[in-house]
Parts: sequence; structure tokens; C-alpha cells
Amino acid sequence: MKLRNCIKLAVVAACCAPAFAFATNGYFQHGYGVKSQGMAGVGIALPQDALAAATNPAGMAFVGDRVDLGATWFRPMRGADLSGANPFLPAGAYEGNQTNDFIIPEFGYNKMINPSLALGVSVYGNGGMNTDYNRPIPLFNGGATNTSGVDFTQLFISPTISYKITPEHALGLAVNFAHQSFAAKGLQGFAGFSSNPAALTDVGHDSANGWGARVGWTGRITDAVTLGATYQSKTKMGKFNKYAGLFEDQASFDVPANFGAGIAVKAAPTFMLAFDVQRIQYSGIPAVGDPSVARLLAGRLLGSSGGPGFGWQDMTVYKLGASWDYSPTLTFRAGVSHGKQPIQAQDTLFNILAPGVIEDHATLGLTWAVSKTGELSFSYMHGFNKNVSGAVPAALGGGNVNLRMYQNSLGIAYGWKL
Repeated sequence: MKLRNCIKLAVVAACCAPAFAFATNGYFQHGYGVKSQGMAGVGIALPQDALAAATNPAGMAFVGDRVDLGATWFRPMRGADLSGANPFLPAGAYEGNQTNDFIIPEFGYNKMINPSLALGVSVYGNGGMNTDYNRPIPLFNGGATNTSGVDFTQLFISPTISYKITPEHALGLAVNFAHQSFAAKGLQGFAGFSSNPAALTDVGHDSANGWGARVGWTGRITDAVTLGATYQSKTKMGKFNKYAGLFEDQASFDVPANFGAGIAVKAAPTFMLAFDVQRIQYSGIPAVGDPSVARLLAGRLLGSSGGPGFGWQDMTVYKLGASWDYSPTLTFRAGVSHGKQPIQAQDTLFNILAPGVIEDHATLGLTWAVSKTGELSFSYMHGFNKNVSGAVPAALGGGNVNLRMYQNSLGIAYGWKL
């Protein structure tokens, strides 16, 4: 496949990005690339395709010349159950699934310039969140007939360079060019709590661009053991100016830093085990990590410096995956992951808009080599139902909010070995 055709495929994938939104580990994906997704997202020490740079750019030095193109159908089922006598939060089940089917595209290209140096590019959805409630929540929309919700997406385009400092050890650098989009509706009830009510809600989609970097190392310690480590800096983004009255510090919304380590063990000639630990630093982004209700009650205005955020804590995710080469043309995969969800009980009210509470995932996957140069991969993920409950302060009418979510996804990708 010629380079200009690879660039065209990358542009198509990028143009598709506004169609997706997802939330698995907080609002990050559980894995990047269909092969990795079939193993619960492991990949820091186990590069498998040209999406490896999304997890650890050093891995691109070991995947060879290839192109990967895929898409994942994602279906999150999210909602909130309200209880108590609060007149602004009528008791009942509220479903945030008016929009519930999303497509997440992915694209990767890698070229070995020489046996030690690889150049590539990976295009992928980094994170997102969507809610679209089926009936009004008076506290949010002031009793209007319109419903509440948000639509948030992030796209990364990551040119990558990786270099084998020895035949078994590589370093990598990915420059992450990020694009994100956001829209909110049905938040008129918070106009009196906003520093800029005209830039609070129902002003359509806004977008912001920015950049950051990811670095990584991968090393084969023995014939059977490979280690890896990676760090992604905070991605500094432009502001969502249309929502300067909603997000803290006049709509500053950077991408959190994250880091991790992994090990891959070839337990048998046809069997591989891999384990990753990832830390996502949500608390480093004020609009995400700063408390919500407590600051609202303290008189801090939405959109102001030091104003309310969403109250998300940092998240540590543990991923375990396995692959089995059943035959020279067929590989099976499976995995599980766990991470304590980031939303605290005292912040459940505001997070009706963003109930990213999933903690546990189980995955399956397979790759079928359809020719000497082509392979077709599939993945399935189930995010198990999780509930997080918290009380609404008496100053806001009392009651209780129970957030809940479960999810499923199916991925398909085709890889060309060049």
C-alpha cells in the first residue's frame, strides 16, 4: 500500500471521529487497536499492530511494515436513579440512552526505515462521554421540557518515531495532536450558578485543538519475557469558548497525563500472557478533578477559576490478557481488567451528566490470517454493570442519586503486512 493511500485512509478515519463517544476507564478507552482490545487493552510490553503507539510508541519498532484499519461499534447503557422527596429531582429511573450506538474508527501505519528505525502514525479515539436523557431533570433544566445531556469526544493523531538501541530494546516518541469536541444541553437550571450564563448550555458543539507527547521503552529481557514502560504528558488543549460559563477556568479542558508499565511472558511456544498497570491522572485537570457540589455550595461559580469541576479521582487500571496461536492462521485472545471508578459519592449529582463508573471488563478476540499479507481481527468487550450512589445535600433539596452503566462493544480490523 502506497504512502499517499495510507494518508487518505488516515484522513477518512479522522473525519469519522465526530460520530463516536465512549467511556470505559473513566472516559478513556479500555484499549487501542482491535487486537489489544481483545486482550483487555494490554499492550505496553506487547505491540501487535500499527496502533501500538497509542499505548507505547516504542512497540512500533517491533511490528514491522504494516497498515491497520478498523472500527469498533460501541453501545454504552447509562442512567441515573433518583430517590427522595426533592421537588427538583423527581424520583424515578432516568435513562441517558437516547443516543446509544457509536462507531470508533482506528488507523495505523508503520514503516521500518532500516532494521533499527521505524516511522509511523496512529489515528484513534482517545476518550469521550455521551449522555442524552429521556426526560427532563428540573434541577438541571429549570423545569423546561427539553432534556439534559452532553456529547464529548477526543481524537488523537500521533506521528511516531521508534528506535532500537539494541536488537532487543527500543525507545519511542509519539507527538499527539489532539482534537476534541463538546456540546451540552438542558442545563438552564444552573444559570444562577454560572459566571457566564450565556456560555453555559445549548450553544451547539464547540471544538478545541492541542498537543502533547508520549514516550516509551520496550525491552526483551529473555526469549520469553518482555517489559515495557510508557508516560504520556498532559495534553494542553485550547478552550471550549462556547462553554466558558460551564467548565472551570473559562472552559479549560486539557487531557490528563497517564503512565504505565507492562510485562509479556511467552509461557509456551503458542501461548502468551501479558499484564499492564495504567494510572490516569484525572485530578490534574481542574475541570475534571475539582469537587463539584461542595464548590457550588461554597458560592464558587461554574466557569470561574477555582469553580466546580466533576470531582473525579485518579484511576489505576489493572489489565490481564492472554493469546493462543491455535494454528498458523488462527489466534484466539481473552482478557479481564479492573480499576476503581473515579466518581466519589459526594459528586454523583453533577455526574448524572458523565456517569463514567465502569470498573470491570471482560474481552474476547481473534485474528484470522486470510493470506500471507492480510489478517482479519475481531474483538468483543463487556463492561459489567456498576452503581455508585450518593446523597444530594439538603441545600439542594436532598434525596439520593444512583449512577449506573454497563456496556458492550464489537471491533473489526484488517491488517496489511507490507
